[in-house]
Amino acid sequence: MQNKSIRFRARSFVAFALVPEAPLEEWLQDLDRWIENSPGFFTGRPVVLDLKALKPEAAEIAGLVAQLGERGIRTYAIESKDIDSLPLDLPPLLVGAKEKLIEEAPEEAATPIDSEEPAASNTLIIESPIRSGQSINHPHGDVIILGSASSGSEILAGGSIHVYGTLRGRAFAGAWGDQTARIFCRKNEAELLAIDGWYRTAEDMEPSTRGRPIQAYLHEGVILVAPLK
Repeated sequence: MQNKSIRFRARSFVAFALVPEAPLEEWLQDLDRWIENSPGFFTGRPVVLDLKALKPEAAEIAGLVAQLGERGIRTYAIESKDIDSLPLDLPPLLVGAKEKLIEEAPEEAATPIDSEEPAASNTLIIESPIRSGQSINHPHGDVIILGSASSGSEILAGGSIHVYGTLRGRAFAGAWGDQTARIFCRKNEAELLAIDGWYRTAEDMEPSTRGRPIQAYLHEGVILVAPLK
C-alpha cells in the first residue's frame, strides 16, 4: 500500500505588530488605556512582538510575553535583530519578514503610461453595509463602502477608506505603511480611526467632528480629524 504524502500549504495572514518602547512601564500604561478604550480588540488576533526598538535581553522577553498574556494578548511570533534563538516555551522568532520600501524613481527614468491601457484598479468597492463583527481586509489599495459600517465592525485598507454612509466601528487606513492614506466618511461615529499605526479613539476626538462628514489624515505623527465642508 502506497503511503500518503504529507501536504504543506503556504498561507498568509494579517497580523498586528506591537512595538514596545522604553520606558516599558509607560508603554504598558498606554497599552492599558488602548485596551480600556477598545475592549476585546486583541481577542483572537495574531500579534507579532517587534523588539527591534526595545532591544531587551533574551531573559527579559518571557516576562514581557507574560505581561501581554495577562492583558489578553497572545504573542504568535517575535521579531528581533539582536537575538538568534529563544527557549522552546516562547513564541518562535520571525524570520524572512521584509519591510517594504518605496523610493521615488528619477524623473528621467519614468516610464510613460499608455492611456489606452490603464492599470487595473486595486480599489475594493463594497455595496452592502458592513455588519457588526465583520472585518474587511484589503492590503492592496483603497476601500469604498457605499453603505454604512456598523459598531463592532472593522475596515483595514492598504490605502484610503471612503464610507458614504455612517462610519461606526474601527477604520485602519494605510495599515501596511502608507502615511498618505486618508479616511473619509459622511457621518463620523467611529470607535477608532487609525492611519499607518497612529490612532484616535472616539474619546479623544473633538465633539465638533462627531456625527458629521469628516476626513482624517496623518500629519507629523498625529491624526487630524477635520470636518468636511
